[in-house]
Amino acid sequence: MELAKIEDLLEKYFQGETSIAEENELRNYFSSSNVAPHLEQYKPIFECFSLAKGRQFTPEISLPPRPRDKKRTVAWISIAASVVVLLGIGTYVYYSTDVVNKNEDLGTYDDPQEAFRATQKALSLLSNNVNVGIESVLYIQEYQTTKDKIFINTSKHPGGL
Repeated sequence: MELAKIEDLLEKYFQGETSIAEENELRNYFSSSNVAPHLEQYKPIFECFSLAKGRQFTPEISLPPRPRDKKRTVAWISIAASVVVLLGIGTYVYYSTDVVNKNEDLGTYDDPQEAFRATQKALSLLSNNVNVGIESVLYIQEYQTTKDKIFINTSKHPGGL
């Protein structure tokens, strides 16, 4: 009868339905010397539980860093970030002023004769480009007069040519 009860308790144990008293009864049975041969395979499980019950757990607690260390770390990170920002600003200013200095040469001349020749050259270039534009306008005017002639002729002859 006891063997059938142990088998039923084992079934309940593996389904997670046993009480603490029933688990103690299983632990006592498997720690005894008269375990049924077909249940010998479960003996190491309950022996392990018995050994684990006797152990005392002593956790090791790691302490968080001291607040002073945390403040020091934040201070160094702040200093490093400030240095990076200042280097970035300095690099930007250095290269932007270099570009401005290159663009300051706006074609000023010390010799009046040289300035006069440069001005004549610029005005000649402008004149040539304006003349090209005027030639294009002349083509448009020629087109307009031809169009006017054609439409005037067709308006006189309503039936067409």
